[in-house]
Amino acid sequence: MNQFRRLSDTMLASPQITVADVAAAKEQGVKLIVNNRPEGEGDDQTPGTEIKAAALAAGIDYLEIPITHAGFSHPQVAQLAEALERADGPVLGYCRSGTRSTLLWALARASLGDDPETLAAVAAEAGYDVSPVRPAMDALTARR
Repeated sequence: MNQFRRLSDTMLASPQITVADVAAAKEQGVKLIVNNRPEGEGDDQTPGTEIKAAALAAGIDYLEIPITHAGFSHPQVAQLAEALERADGPVLGYCRSGTRSTLLWALARASLGDDPETLAAVAAEAGYDVSPVRPAMDALTARR
């Protein structure tokens, strides 16, 4: 059973997904799956190659932006921001718990000019805390 959490009309975050979850994503209109989990991070993860194959077979685009415990980089934020802008429908980001996917989404949206306070509230409603990246969100918004 999937654990997709809605961050916006166009973004869902989830803990690790399985090949079966790709079908559920398709049913929910997902057009792009973003894998934020480094390959081989844990025994509980379905290999990205399997998720990618299932996604492409279902007509869903697939993108890898692995986030390690080292944190987030400007290129990663820019890559997701660009993907969000190009996506022709909802995006599903996943990692081990959904937290890194949510944090990257908040950073990307802030870089596109979204209000950090609103992003933080939406993330909290979905069960995620963006406070670890809140200063970066504020800085990204201020640069716009």
